[in-house]
Amino acid sequence: MDKLLITGGRTLEGEVPVSGAKNAALPIMCTALLTQDPLKLANVPALMDVRTMAQLLAQMGVEVGARSNGGIELRARTITNPEAPYELVKTMRASVLVLGPLLARCGQASVSLPGGCAIGARPVDQHLKGLQAMGARIEVEHGYLNARAERLRGARIALDLVTVTGTENLMMAATLAEGLTVLENAAREPEVADLARCLNAMGARIEGAGSDVIRIEGVRALCGAAHRVMPDRIESGTFLAAAAATGGRVRLLGAAPATLEATLQKLREAGARVAVAGDSIEIESDTRPLSVSLCTAPYPGFATDMQAQFMALDAIARGTALISETIFENRFMHALELQRLGADIAIQGNTAVVKGVERLQGAKVMATDLRASASLVIAGLVAHGDTLIERIYHLDRGYESIEAKLAGLGARIERVN
Repeated sequence: MDKLLITGGRTLEGEVPVSGAKNAALPIMCTALLTQDPLKLANVPALMDVRTMAQLLAQMGVEVGARSNGGIELRARTITNPEAPYELVKTMRASVLVLGPLLARCGQASVSLPGGCAIGARPVDQHLKGLQAMGARIEVEHGYLNARAERLRGARIALDLVTVTGTENLMMAATLAEGLTVLENAAREPEVADLARCLNAMGARIEGAGSDVIRIEGVRALCGAAHRVMPDRIESGTFLAAAAATGGRVRLLGAAPATLEATLQKLREAGARVAVAGDSIEIESDTRPLSVSLCTAPYPGFATDMQAQFMALDAIARGTALISETIFENRFMHALELQRLGADIAIQGNTAVVKGVERLQGAKVMATDLRASASLVIAGLVAHGDTLIERIYHLDRGYESIEAKLAGLGARIERVN
């Protein structure tokens, strides 16, 4: 099993390209199920989750073909097997995103309850509530969601809580439903808006994506389209946090600065100098960072997917920070591993009290989920001595060639078996 070996103590210098967003690419790949025409996608990241989604779609009958420069072409002429088996979806909860498209196109679906990172309960009840309001009949049997509907009908759906995948699933289903669907308390994440841009290019009629009320007028059929996946704001934030922690000067290329306002604000609070020009972001830091407190919240608040990286930053900062996690109840597991490196962190309910220390010490640590992996990488980059990170398959789910990109910035990092 692969591990990452990091020798800390080097500042980061140089330029790094931003990959396409995993959290945008996965739902957009599922839109191929809504049409028999080709869907041509560009800027798709080469990640384990993307490969898993491609396998999942292929076993349903979707033709999957690679295109040059990070592209992929998907075509669902016919859907021969509207099922998402446990064996393929147990490591990736985004697999539930096939439920809405399959119901809309085929009138039936059998989808294993999803797995993914062990960061707390992420129920699919809002997905089911919305689809049932649109006329679907859904039963949970032997770990599978079995759903049927002759044709979905438009409905007004008020989500009980903000859910990104729930919003995306219902939005895709509504594109082929009869009549108007209104999603209230919808997720406002940029990835939701990117999905809507792809669907509209396919002939859907969606208004309001990116706000908390989305209106979808159903159409009889969608057509093929070409779409470029948006840049990954979490990868961008991770590299910016690493630069702030280690010092130096790093420029991100092909980023989406408008999606990173909360992250950039916190980096400036930490004392980093941040400059934005078009689709590039430059960060410079030559002193020990200042502690920054934060509270995670749905977009446009501070992203829960950046919480772990900022805990690593706060671990070596000047002062004490309070980090409150309001999205997932079990997302502080990385704190225990950071403590192995010498971090001073105390957990009090859903809040972590992080007292910055001058220096971390390298040690053997274990990744527990995707973003926890990123926090350990940042900590390893600043720690004295060698840090060995185990179970980095989590990291491979969401970061494309992270060790190569960091090495290109001057980090001493290598993948070992």
